[in-house]
Formats: sequence, C-alpha cells, structure tokens
Amino acid sequence: MDYRRQYIKDLFQLSPGEKVSAYGWVKTRRDSKGISFVQLSDGSCFKDLQIVVEEGAVDAESLKHVTTGACVRFDGEIVESPAAGQAVELKAAGLEIYGAADPMTYPLQKKGATMEFLREIAHLRVRGNTFGAVFRVRNQLAQAVHQFFDERGFHYIHTPIITASDAEGAGAMFQVTTSMGHDEKGYNITTKDPAEDFFGKPSFLTVSGQLEAETLALGLTNVYTFGPTFRAENSSTSRHLAEFWMIEPEMAFCSLEGDMNLAEEFLRYTIQHALDKCSGDLEFFNQRIEPELLKTLTLVAESGFERMTYTEAIKVLENSGENFEYPVAWGTDLQSEHERWLTEVKVGRPVILTDYPKEIKAFYMRLNEDGKTVRAMDVLAPRIGEIIGGSQREERLDVLEEKIKAQGLPAEELWWYLDLRRFGSVPHAGFGLGFERLVMYVTGMKNIRDVIPYYRVPGNADF
Repeated sequence: MDYRRQYIKDLFQLSPGEKVSAYGWVKTRRDSKGISFVQLSDGSCFKDLQIVVEEGAVDAESLKHVTTGACVRFDGEIVESPAAGQAVELKAAGLEIYGAADPMTYPLQKKGATMEFLREIAHLRVRGNTFGAVFRVRNQLAQAVHQFFDERGFHYIHTPIITASDAEGAGAMFQVTTSMGHDEKGYNITTKDPAEDFFGKPSFLTVSGQLEAETLALGLTNVYTFGPTFRAENSSTSRHLAEFWMIEPEMAFCSLEGDMNLAEEFLRYTIQHALDKCSGDLEFFNQRIEPELLKTLTLVAESGFERMTYTEAIKVLENSGENFEYPVAWGTDLQSEHERWLTEVKVGRPVILTDYPKEIKAFYMRLNEDGKTVRAMDVLAPRIGEIIGGSQREERLDVLEEKIKAQGLPAEELWWYLDLRRFGSVPHAGFGLGFERLVMYVTGMKNIRDVIPYYRVPGNADF
C-alpha cells in the first residue's frame, strides 16, 4: 500500500475495463438475489463508490464482515453503471478486510442521529456524509487562505501562542503556569509568586496574534497569521469556542480603505474557491442543511460590498420601522439582528461598516479627527452578520499613549508595542477573521462545534 494509490475520486474518472483496487470504509451493504451492493467511501470526495459483488466473486466468509464501518479493499474492474447518478461502478473480484466493525455496536449505525449525539462521537463522525463534507470544505478554505495571501506578496508568520499581553483588553484568557494549587473552596490558584513561575510573570494562551504581527509588518510590509487562539469566555452559544483558528493580516503603508479592499477581496476569493473546488459537498449542504446556500455564496462571491459608516447605519436602523429585540442607539454595539437586517433586507448583499464610536472599540484603533470615532471596520454578511473585524492601527505615539492611559491599560507591559511608534512608525492596518466562522458560513452549518474536528467549550475537552 502507498499514499500515492488511486483514491475513489480518481476511480470515477477511469474508463470501463480498467483493473483497480478501491480502499475505504463501508457506508452500507445490501443483498439482493445473489448480489451484494456495497457503498464505499475513503473521504476523497462526496460520492461513494458502488461495489457490485456477485455471488462467488469473493470469499463468502470475508464478505460477512463487510458491514457498515468496516475498513476494506476491493479489487476488481471498472464497469459502466446502470444506476442513476453514477457513470461507473466497481465489479469486485477480490476482497481484503483490514478492520471489521461490529454492526450491533458501531455508533454510526443509528438512524436519524442528532448533531448533539454526533458531537459525542467526534472521533467517528467524519465518516458520515455531513462531517466528511464539512472537513473537505474546511481543507479547501485553508488552502485558499494561503493561496490568496501568497498571490499578493504576503509573508506567512507564526506569532506566539503563549503571551503576557491581552490584545483584546477583555481579560478572558487562559493562564499558563507550572505552579497550581487550590484555595479553600477548591478553585485553582497559583501557589507562588508569579516572578518565580516558569516565565517569571503571569502568562496566558493568546487571544490574538495581532500585536505581534504588527511588529513583523513594520519590517516585512505585508504579513499574515493563521493559527490557534484561545478565549476563556464562559459561553456555550452556537457561535463561540474556547479554542479556534484566526486569520490576521497586517499591512504597512495601508489605510482603512486598503484594509476594506483586502477584506472584500479575501472573502470573495475564498468563497469562490470553495464553489469551484467543493461543488458536490456544497450541493449536499444546499439540499440538507441551508436552503439557497449556493445562491447566497454566489451572490457574495460576485457582488461588490456596500459601504457605510456606523453613524449612517444607526440612522437607517432607527428609521427601519422594525421592532428589534435590542434597541438601536448611537454609541451601542450592533447586534446580530441589526447586522442581518442591514445585509439581508436593506442592502441584499454584504456590507462594510466603518468609523465606530471609540468607546466600543479596542485601544489600538486609529482615532478619527472628530475625536469620537475610530477607523474601524466590520464586514457583515447575509445569514451570519459580522464575519471580519479590522481597523487602521493608531500610529501616533502620543495619541496611543493617551488611549492606553484612558483605558487603564499597563503601558509598561506594552513598551515594545509603543516602540513601533517611536522608531519608524507608519500608517498600517489589518483585520481578523475567525476561521471557523468562515467555515460555518460556507457550509451553512448552524453550530460552530460542528466545523472543527474537536471542539473546546466550557465543560468539554474530550479526545
């Protein structure tokens, strides 16, 4: 056996008469009048390969072990298929069982298994149609991320996973320590002076690689990260994970306008890539998970994005006549219902909002001349709302120092970040995109736990 063998997706391209071997896991087997029909998948494509096993063609005792979940190899000949929806099938002449699966206990035998149940068997769920499709799409989107940035001259960088800085200023971080104990109530605490701990100070799993990425952008010009990030928010919603992947480009000599242009190009490029490479998988999602998914994705890939300021959006929402659950007022953050109304009802395509009130955005965003708003931008997409958030960064040392002071942040711990403004500062910008949010959007899946192989949320760190 060799990894360079032909996959099932390759076998569909062959002409009748060719002798081949098909490796994979059995989806189903049914018997009818001396013939067995086996559906075989190796995960290489959405379609299963039908294996036709005539009586006496393979060892009868071995055939008994060809049950759902078993791992097998069939040898035989590609023949024309009379069945609808497939041009060819494999007429079996030989069989090897690599690993049997007890049909009475194999979990994926259950009919109508819920998403909740499938999360309990995350180590097996990829063998089913839905999750095989999810992770093929996830793979292609990851490939598209790297292709997109490479084609535009960006350098792929790796920022620290362990850090002493809170880029978001929210404090929801996992502490990394070699010294743990418990207080009288049983809660975890550090048992010695942080200065004596492994890193000599309180250290955490990163919530974002942005600040470190800025240091490399101010030397390499265009960079991007694509790696794991962590947030210790006690949230169990369908949109939050404790461990997830972030894509974060940073560009020197770039304004908010350039940042918006890149974000729009990026979203359209990655979605078009998925449409081109994952047609079978996306057709499945369109039929079974999200009606009109293909229509929505095509719209995003082919349409220019609407642009408006936060202030303009607030006025539009206030005059909409809609009875929103959350009231709309200048100075408050928009909720998902507001974002979806703007994209789905008012505009009918993605929207980029800019110039948010400074009070609801991070300290590193560039202050506008009005002193009230910052050069921030959020990309809102139909069906999901916010999918990308970014800004032009504050490059002026005095303004940044004042903002750090006003927000009560420890300037002494950000000395290196301030150095970027002391030595060769330049206008620069960037954005962040949660990769799982993108996968959710492209597949139409409803819960973020279903677009990552093993999900981490409060109360769950299995596998």
